[in-house]
Amino acid sequence: MSSISGGNTTELDTGTRGEHASLDDVPPSSGSRKRRSVFFLCLATLLAMTLWFSGSAVVPQLTSEWDLSGSQASWMTMAVQLGFVAGTLLSAILNIPDRLPSRHLFAAGAVVGAAFNAAIPVLGVGPDGALVLRFLVGVSLAGVYPPGMKLMATWCKDDLGLGMGLLIGSLTLGSAVPHLLNGLAVFGGGGMPPWRPVLLTSSVMALVAAALASLLVEAGPYLSRAAPFNWRFAGTVLRYLPTRLANFGYLGHMWELYAMWTWAPVLLIASYELAGWRTDYARVAGFAIVGIGALGCVLAGSLADRLGRPAITIGSLIVSGSCALIAGILLHQPSILTVVCLVWGFAVVADSAQFSAAVTELTDPRYVGTALTIQTSLGFLLTLIPIRIIPALVGRIGWEYVFTILAVGPAFGIWSMARLRKLQRTSFGRLPSSPAQ
Repeated sequence: MSSISGGNTTELDTGTRGEHASLDDVPPSSGSRKRRSVFFLCLATLLAMTLWFSGSAVVPQLTSEWDLSGSQASWMTMAVQLGFVAGTLLSAILNIPDRLPSRHLFAAGAVVGAAFNAAIPVLGVGPDGALVLRFLVGVSLAGVYPPGMKLMATWCKDDLGLGMGLLIGSLTLGSAVPHLLNGLAVFGGGGMPPWRPVLLTSSVMALVAAALASLLVEAGPYLSRAAPFNWRFAGTVLRYLPTRLANFGYLGHMWELYAMWTWAPVLLIASYELAGWRTDYARVAGFAIVGIGALGCVLAGSLADRLGRPAITIGSLIVSGSCALIAGILLHQPSILTVVCLVWGFAVVADSAQFSAAVTELTDPRYVGTALTIQTSLGFLLTLIPIRIIPALVGRIGWEYVFTILAVGPAFGIWSMARLRKLQRTSFGRLPSSPAQ
């Protein structure tokens, strides 16, 4: 039976084994091909995902220039999330990730996203136009992130956790890059950095990502044949108990993750300002607390292949949830707050890849792309709530206590993954491709 206790899985005798080539069926050079493709896939993901937070990183500048309200500031991130949800839902219903070549889908998404992102400074749009374009950036990224995960899965079997960890680590570092660009723009001089170069630079990076994906990334030996259209499969993912529990764990994780990535860097700026410290240092610290998650992803991925995905996800959720409870009360102690946020940033995304790896191992290989797309769609839809309510609550309860609401997500995720861990003591196999099977 297939198990998610680690990467050592055995296929069910359901005829799926014949749909995949084994490593023994590929030339001896497959090892170098794998290293090359995985390297360039991770690099392309890093560069393409700089689009995601390019708008969020410059919210302080946009607020100053456009006189944004707290709600409008939230929507600079939420618009991307909502666009991503719309794109992934359509993609999942139509089984697009499993019917089109993933590397070309990745490249097209990166190019289109780069164009929409660059249009904000180039066309000189205002707040409303920027929100529309950021929404379209999110739709475009639906063609980058899930296909990227599927491409990684085509190269990995016993090391799937590590492979997914490398990919999500690249995504994490890419998400952090706009904060670094923002901080370095005026580093050492203080003041408010220009925001247009941040958006333009991230768009150029995404174009490079498209070229890398199209020219230097290829699918691995575990690529399944093209799937027949099956709109019912999206619902099957949620009805099957093991994949439902893995997705519940992912939802708990996502409740916390993007709200932390969006508002913890702002918390640092507020803390540094109150202490009279330079805000450009706070912006670089904002890069660090998001970027350090890349190390967490790789370490957790390596451990999960040996110790089991539920164990690693539960441990990560315990650490990140604890940080959510204490970060705000350290508002007036910026040095300690920075350390806690670094620990938080390391743990908050470390488990992310393992939820995807779990669903990959449990799903009909022909529909892995659809299953991953459903998972990410639901997760990013949920992120809209905490991203929106945190700035609304800051004025009522202050920065000191607002992040405690994020701990609800890890608590739910721990419960879900603990239940999934119990299921490992029984036999269960891959998710069938349709309810009839």
